[in-house]
This record gives sequence, C-alpha cells and structure tokens, in this order.
Amino acid sequence: MENLLISIRGLRKTYSQGKSSNEVLKGIDLDIKAGQIIGYIGPNGAGKSTTVKILCGIITDFEGDIQVFGMNLKDQGLEIKKRIGYVPENGALYDLLTPREYLNFIGTLYGIAKNNLESRINHLISFFGMEKNADQRMDTFSKGMKQKILIMAGIINNPDIIFLDEPLSGLDANSVILVKEMLTRMAAEGKTIFFCSHLMDVVEKISDRIILINDGKVLADGTFDELKTEKAETLEKLFANLTGNQDSGFNSDIFSKAFEEK
Repeated sequence: MENLLISIRGLRKTYSQGKSSNEVLKGIDLDIKAGQIIGYIGPNGAGKSTTVKILCGIITDFEGDIQVFGMNLKDQGLEIKKRIGYVPENGALYDLLTPREYLNFIGTLYGIAKNNLESRINHLISFFGMEKNADQRMDTFSKGMKQKILIMAGIINNPDIIFLDEPLSGLDANSVILVKEMLTRMAAEGKTIFFCSHLMDVVEKISDRIILINDGKVLADGTFDELKTEKAETLEKLFANLTGNQDSGFNSDIFSKAFEEK
C-alpha cells in the first residue's frame, strides 16, 4: 500500500492477574497511511489506550506483528520511538521545572540541536499562549495548562506519527480550537495523527478516518460519510448503535427512578 506507515496484523493483548486473565485486544488488523487523521473511538475498556501504548512501545508484551516505518516494532522499537510522538491523557511532568526547562529537557533527549530546540520551544509556547507562564514552576499549573505542556512535549521532535490519548482533556474551548488547528496543519504536512477521544463532535469534524473498537475488536472503519446511515446521522448515534447503547430513553428512566421517594 502506498505511503503505508503502520501495519498491524493479529494484534492481541491479555492482562493476567493470578488465575484470571482478560483479553483486551482480540486480533486487530489495521493499515495506516501517511497524512491521515485517525479518530480511534470506543467505550471505556474497549482497548483504545492499550493499542496506543503498544504502538508507542510502552507495552511490549503482545501477540501479533506490527510494522512501523517498515521496521518491526519488537525488534527496532528505539529507532521507531525517535520518529513518533505521544501525548497521554494523564501524563507525569517534572513539575518542579518550568515549561521551558521541561521542554528543553525532552528536546535534548531527542538530540535536537540547541539553536533549533530553543526556536522550537519559543514558537510552541507562543502558539499555546503561554509566554507569561514559560518560566514559572509547573507545580501550581492547572490541569489544562499541564495538558498544553504534554502536547508540546509530544510534538517537540517533529514526529512523523503522533499518538494522542484524550489530548483535549482539561483544555478550555480556545485551546481545543488551537489543538484542532495544529492537528489539521500537521496532517497537511504529511504527518499521521492517531488519536483517541470521547468527544464525538471533535472526532467527526477533524477525522478523515474513524475506527470504532469495542470489546477488543474493530467494529467499523472508514470515513464518517461511509459509516453513517439513515438511522445514525451523527457519530454519537452511530457509536451508540454499534456498541449496543441505543435506548438512551430507557437509561434516562432508570436514572430518574433513582431519586423517586418510596
């Protein structure tokens, strides 16, 4: 396949605890090309974060074959990591550092030349409107401010593929607009964006490919126009239909009964 960046075949992952085990991924097959914005969606526990952590080399104990940039993930994980970025939902920061110090630390780990790194940090800080906070310690920052730093750290190496796990968590409306603009620009430059989100309206608007996973299996894969039907004119309704949560009215009735006086 032309411009194929990621090839996944028979991906399985089982978590074991004592005598019990839980198979989270049950044979995922995917091909991902350059320049795509992929919305990877599914209910809680579907296997989204596990997939992303495997593709980033954080989880290494899995079954199946994964090729990234034509390299085998199990054998050449370090080389692959040099060319990817990762933004977790709840990442740990060295929050006694300032944003500038932290980004300089991350960029240095990637081996980015000092002059290029300084310029890159300044531009990213400016893009996210954090000039006034760039030299303040991060231990007093809000969730949204820390999330901006995680996003900057995830793209500081100018990755060819960026994986984002709920990247909009904690961001205000203006920051969400900035991130959407950033992702669109990166895809236009040939970068591949692979992101998990529960914000169906955002996924619907910016993704050119949507992959719906449930119970460790891919249920749907295509553009929104390809996936929608007369009964599912929005991604939210499509999600509900395919994951078995179609009768929201019934659920509302159950919720109301919780507060009925006996």
